[in-house]
Amino acid sequence: MNLIDKILSAKSNKLPPHQGRLLISEPFLRDLFFKRSVVLLADHDTDGSFGLILNKPVEFRLNEVIKNFPEFDAPVYMGGPLNTESVFFIHTLGKTISQSYEILPGLYWGGDIEDVRKLIEQNQLSKNDIKFFLGYAGWGAKQLEEELQHKSWIITEARPSEIMLKQPANLWPSIVKSLGKEFEIWTRFPADPQMN
Repeated sequence: MNLIDKILSAKSNKLPPHQGRLLISEPFLRDLFFKRSVVLLADHDTDGSFGLILNKPVEFRLNEVIKNFPEFDAPVYMGGPLNTESVFFIHTLGKTISQSYEILPGLYWGGDIEDVRKLIEQNQLSKNDIKFFLGYAGWGAKQLEEELQHKSWIITEARPSEIMLKQPANLWPSIVKSLGKEFEIWTRFPADPQMN
């Protein structure tokens, strides 16, 4: 069995999409945004899905993205191809940031950006507490399920500590390896097969 056959034989989706789970792109996915991406499903229901790509940092700083915002030493990520003029964020601060939405225990999405500003100004916020994203990834009703049938993604459970602390370059290979030996081969497939 050659390498490509081994990779294809490893793919299966044992978990359904659900709020708080991760989508792991298969190694052949060529899409500019989703190639070797890890997407947090912040919301999923019968109307569709809302996700944030966790491992695609951009060159901008937060105060360059949000006008008149205090400087804050935290990376900004490309959250997805939709609504890229808007900033989204996830955090571990719970109701310290009002209007937050709990994704899973210990991890929250959104909230009042003015609360974030105050925490930064009062030096009460660490870059390990919060992540910022330009844009988001979205799927209409049943669209994500169709992509799963085409085996574009593997779904796994999310751990807040891994989401918040793992270096973006290591996130995809680390999670793929954690899926088991049959998936570890994905990490050995070149990012650009034409360069092999």
